[in-house]
Amino acid sequence: MENIYLYMIIALAILAIADLVVGVSNDAVNFLNSAIGSRAISFKTIMIVASLGIAVGALFSSGMMEVARNGIFNPGEFMFDEIMIIFMAVMITDILLLDFFNTFGMPTSTTVSIVFELLGASVAIALIKIGHKGGDFSDLINYINTSKATEIVSSILLSVALSFSVGAFVQWVSRLLLSYNFEKKAKWVGALFGGIAITSIVYFIFMKGIGGTSFAKESYEFTGGETIKDFLKHNALNILFISFVLWFLISYSLIQFAKTNIFKLIILIGTFSLALAFAGNDLVNFIGPSIGAFQSYLDFTNPAVNTLGLAANEFSMESLGAKASTPTLLLFIAGLVMVITLWFSAKAKNVMKTEIDLANQGDTKERFQPNFLSRGFVRFAILSSQISSYVLPKSWQAKIDKQFEVPVITLNKDKNYELPAFDMVRAAVNLMVAAALISLATSMKLPLSTTYVTFMVAMGTSLADRAWGAESAVYRVAGVLNVIGGWFFTAISAFFAAALVAYLLNLNVPIMFPLLLVTAFALIIKSSIAFKKKSKEVKAEDSLTKAESSSIQGVIYESANNIANVVKRGNRIYTNAINGLAKQDLALLKKNKKQIIKLSDEVDELRDNIFYFIKNLDESSLGASNFYIHILGYLQDMTQSLEYITKVSYKHVQNNHKKLKFNQIKELKEVDERFETFFNNTQNAFDSRSFEQIGIILGRKQEILGLVSSKIQKQVERTRTEESSPKNTTLYFSLLLETKDLLNATMNLLEEYYAAHDRSVKPATLRKPEAEE
Repeated sequence: MENIYLYMIIALAILAIADLVVGVSNDAVNFLNSAIGSRAISFKTIMIVASLGIAVGALFSSGMMEVARNGIFNPGEFMFDEIMIIFMAVMITDILLLDFFNTFGMPTSTTVSIVFELLGASVAIALIKIGHKGGDFSDLINYINTSKATEIVSSILLSVALSFSVGAFVQWVSRLLLSYNFEKKAKWVGALFGGIAITSIVYFIFMKGIGGTSFAKESYEFTGGETIKDFLKHNALNILFISFVLWFLISYSLIQFAKTNIFKLIILIGTFSLALAFAGNDLVNFIGPSIGAFQSYLDFTNPAVNTLGLAANEFSMESLGAKASTPTLLLFIAGLVMVITLWFSAKAKNVMKTEIDLANQGDTKERFQPNFLSRGFVRFAILSSQISSYVLPKSWQAKIDKQFEVPVITLNKDKNYELPAFDMVRAAVNLMVAAALISLATSMKLPLSTTYVTFMVAMGTSLADRAWGAESAVYRVAGVLNVIGGWFFTAISAFFAAALVAYLLNLNVPIMFPLLLVTAFALIIKSSIAFKKKSKEVKAEDSLTKAESSSIQGVIYESANNIANVVKRGNRIYTNAINGLAKQDLALLKKNKKQIIKLSDEVDELRDNIFYFIKNLDESSLGASNFYIHILGYLQDMTQSLEYITKVSYKHVQNNHKKLKFNQIKELKEVDERFETFFNNTQNAFDSRSFEQIGIILGRKQEILGLVSSKIQKQVERTRTEESSPKNTTLYFSLLLETKDLLNATMNLLEEYYAAHDRSVKPATLRKPEAEE
């Protein structure tokens, strides 16, 4: 039986590595989003600086491991076998929970997840023990550190409200003083901002990054016999003042003589500091339980500790209550895994994208749909703004608005170029405020979550910077509410999931341990495969592409790809609708419904891009805008017809209505076969850019329309003589009439395309314009 615990230690080591990977993927957003979003520094430089911060922080994190050992439960109340179950349940639950959030690109708090997993697992085991002893529920307080759970819940609310408010206020004041033309301000202004920002960040490095480590709790001569942590706390004002003067002078010298952009320096130092604090304080969230289990195993198997040779269910784990240091080699390995994950994790980029998109100064594809709460918040904000406009004098309002006026940015012709999500002032404020708040909370022993602070500061600065305009506010607020809701979901799901896993393990460890472990890894592998598949779908060749050309010929060339794409996918969707209806195949129709929604969304996205397309046009090529708008209009008409055909077919089968008659299905198949030929010819014409073929297709318009009209006429005759099902008749007419609309929309598109090509170039085959090849 004792061999099972050795296997559990090996499994916990593997789980610790897996947890490091999914944990870094989630928490990388905390220290990377400001630097990456502002595009102030190259991505490679950002990653190197963050990697150094993680490496240093990991080596300093030994003292924080006590949180997992005795911060949530009283270890002396549990036996060795129970402690192993608790730690195993925590690690299995943690990687599944974090991987779930990473897959959906949602940042969550690893601190909250680990605390509530430890709480859930230990509560489950404690209740089992109490039940066996015939005790009372009130005995639970002997096993659990209940004050910690209350502390964490209060920290969630405190982090959200305080960080958002302070971030918004500091950003508003900073923008009011610096505006968007901050580089043209007087040198002393930049130096003053640099002095304040770097002072708060450097103090944060000492207070949060190093202050929580084991060596910071030792006494030294240079601190007058105090620990470094106490020395920092007792001399906070003096340290801050001296640091501010020093950094102000350094900032001024760098701006004046070295012509340094002080905002880039702030972003670099801030990124390093948050990465250091993340590794130094959050490493326990990923490997703490595994390290705790390993040290428990060493104590249990050590004759010097287990002097009586007690069995696993008799050996009390009081030793976990004592201080213990983590071997430096283990910390080094953990830091190495974290750095490698940071560089190669696709899910880390997915989580970062969520926060950067929500903070984006410009327009971006909105990931979240508005809800009644987000609409209510936006209406309240608009009302508050209107009230303030009556209070402030008009001249003041004009001056404030001028400071918040975003400069016009000329669009870069490079297709791979991305505009920054926000400027360097906002990035610096994000880092400065997050660092200052976490430092303050640490010195006051308030449990603020790093994730909550960094995310909510970023959201507060976005609001103050007017990044959430009338066209994006409801979506951005909905996104923030989704993330906050996810945080509460983390706490609740972590508690109950860990409790369930602990209960299952307790039933029969030798059987449930391998079963749950295999299940956990199977779910992670499945999640990774699904994520990669989803990523490939986004990048698939099948997707529609935005027009980026600035000439009429270029737009005609690029639009041909989209038209061929829509026609190919439309052909498949139409055929699947008819086949699904004929076979009463609900699964096929459901899948078809998803495909047309995806296609329709892509067309809508192209229409949403019209503003930027027109802005990018050359003065001599404004005619391209009319052509492009008409083409998109016809593509939308096509997708709407296909969507209607798919929807009514699915609804008919889902509601178990009568199957269409044999003659009706036969006629629909005839129409489908003729349409397949029509769609294939159209696709080939656009793929080969052959305008002779388009002319031939247009010449057969009446022939195809006549076929559909004849089927409509036949159904009219059947309805008068033999048809008995109103539902079937309605469906059949709907399909044929919508097919006719689909045909007209496609023909109109072909005519528009043919006429536009005829006006621009005469050759029978269109080549890509030389200037754009």
